[in-house]
Amino acid sequence: MSLNVYLVFNGNCREAVEFYAKVFDTETPQIMSFADSPPNPEYPLPEEAKNLVMHARLTINGSTVMFSDTFPGMPFTVGNNINLSIVSQSKDEITTYFHRLTEGGAVDMELQETFWSKCYGQVTDKFGIPWQLSYESEENKQ
Repeated sequence: MSLNVYLVFNGNCREAVEFYAKVFDTETPQIMSFADSPPNPEYPLPEEAKNLVMHARLTINGSTVMFSDTFPGMPFTVGNNINLSIVSQSKDEITTYFHRLTEGGAVDMELQETFWSKCYGQVTDKFGIPWQLSYESEENKQ
């Protein structure tokens, strides 16, 4: 299991990821835009979201740092744009931590299957810290 930092940007994520990759001499970043995700007819993707970064990841000195842009219309505040992300190969761990973090906090996205994880959810804990929890099986490990 790992604890990762997740940085959120307001439309300039691609520029930030490329900058950090250069600064820290990392691998070429793999960047997934919102347009790269499977289409959902119930929630058509707005034109302004298509080129925004849905997810990117860099390894910086042995630590995983993940990145995304804020989806259009979602609140964005500089200084509050850092999330902590728990990634585990144990679905039970993810479920346990998720429910513990919701005590006194708020569920931002219920645990659910996504195209990148069989069990993913988002919580803001009672101290105002946003968390992303993701089950990563061997089949969906990137």
